[in-house]
Amino acid sequence: MARSEESGVSRPVTVGVDGSEGSVAAVDWAADEAALRGDGLRLVYATRWAEHQLGAMKVSHEDRADAAEGVLAETERRVGSRQPDLALTADEVEDAPVSVLLAAAAEAELLVVGSHGLGSVRGFIVGSVGQEVIADAESPVVLVRPGYEKDSSGGSGKDSRRKVVVGLDVNDVKEELLHFVFDFAGRHRVPLEIVHTWHESFVHHADAAAKDEKAAALAGTVRPFRDRFPGTAVTEVSAPGRPAEHLIEAASDARLVVVGRRRAARGSHIGSVTHAVIHHASCPVAVVPHA
Repeated sequence: MARSEESGVSRPVTVGVDGSEGSVAAVDWAADEAALRGDGLRLVYATRWAEHQLGAMKVSHEDRADAAEGVLAETERRVGSRQPDLALTADEVEDAPVSVLLAAAAEAELLVVGSHGLGSVRGFIVGSVGQEVIADAESPVVLVRPGYEKDSSGGSGKDSRRKVVVGLDVNDVKEELLHFVFDFAGRHRVPLEIVHTWHESFVHHADAAAKDEKAAALAGTVRPFRDRFPGTAVTEVSAPGRPAEHLIEAASDARLVVVGRRRAARGSHIGSVTHAVIHHASCPVAVVPHA
């Protein structure tokens, strides 16, 4: 298992389970990732999903526990079939899902949650639980939507997704973000694409010298991580435009898109770029908290 640098305690990959299509996709992704990392996999199921049920519709503790037991048992069978050598634990916790998932994230190397497919405006429905967890979790959260393995360009299956993509602000570089993407790309043996964008005035278009300056700043920022992870192939993309648009476009043939979130920005605020990417990127999205 991976170990926390601070405590030395083993930390699993943890996935939220509720039996939905998005949850099943998240379980598959999490099982594969845990097996690759040599980590254990923890399944967590929150049994208090409805906070304001009508009296006549309230579900008893026994019924909730039975439902949880059934979903967890089926999920354990699925994981065992997919990754038979994976160390697996499963927990049913009687609390609200946001509280359960945030507590689980504090003890996890990664927390994985599912989304709910396409909405009416062609964005993926993250839902209030997923969004709250992304906004407050202390560990990286990976959001996985149904069918992600089948939608990669160039064919079906995850093997056709050949790169990891990250958006980077060279004026505000975060060690946690770059370490995560270089480590992930290295583990998966896929190239890393680092995207830096800037606003280009409609009146004064950036000349070649300015573009070269932006590219040089990006190269200088990335160089220490290239040296630290020499086995990872890196492409640096420096271009004018909106960062979310570039990242969403790059997601069409990516295995993972990675964005950051400031730990200080708690509550429902996750930043406009992160908000756009988690709702519109076609591949799994990792949100990495940083100082």
